[in-house]
Amino acid sequence: MKKYCLAAALSMACLAPAAHADTLLGLYVGVDGWKTDNDGQFSYKNNASQDFNFEDETFVSYYAALEHPVPLVPNIKLKYTELELNGDAVIDETFSFNGSNFAKGREVDTTTDLTHIDYILYYEIFDNDLISIDLGLNAKHFDGDIVVSDVTPNVGNNFTETKNFSGFVPLAYGRAEAGLPFTGLSVFFEGSFLAIDDSKVQDYQVGVAYELIDNLAVDVAIKAGYRSMILELDDVDDITTDIDASGPFAGIQVHF
Repeated sequence: MKKYCLAAALSMACLAPAAHADTLLGLYVGVDGWKTDNDGQFSYKNNASQDFNFEDETFVSYYAALEHPVPLVPNIKLKYTELELNGDAVIDETFSFNGSNFAKGREVDTTTDLTHIDYILYYEIFDNDLISIDLGLNAKHFDGDIVVSDVTPNVGNNFTETKNFSGFVPLAYGRAEAGLPFTGLSVFFEGSFLAIDDSKVQDYQVGVAYELIDNLAVDVAIKAGYRSMILELDDVDDITTDIDASGPFAGIQVHF
């Protein structure tokens, strides 16, 4: 998936003109490092959920956005986010997963891969040197797996179950940024949200950006802030999750 996202970013870069970005096309590429505090649970089909003690992790997120002046045609942004959580638990009640039962009192490890790509189509509702507002739609595509392994020591009969899952989750998307005059600083908010029936997904970040380079050829900015992701997925390929991954991030963005 990393190679896919990087290839997409490079392909979009080839489309950008040598002149200043906003004259015809504007290309944004960036990378963020994200340190998360994780907790949550998951279940298989209609079985009871199991809480896991997930480790704190550091992930990387890549993105590329292409903006253009064509009326009514949305701008496009692709964003790849690593989200592979490692955790453990002592089963509190029999936990049924992918056709196998993990008995009460057994010790288990899990690797829960919620890595995904956001496919975002958006319009610039307002855009000037001080304030910009974008609104659109996001299709968040999950294509991962969950591995649960019985690691109970000195009892034998240890086994592992793996469940692959894939699906799209549609969300509303918005972004706003406000510049602080004569400072090179700006504050921003970006988020995608869904709340339908038993599903709730929110993925947002708030932060501050500082422009290191600002000229006709390229803009370079560093960013820092806080990102929060709540994934209450209801029956995506028989998987139901209630996961919270949140923490500080820092990154760099280049605008051609």
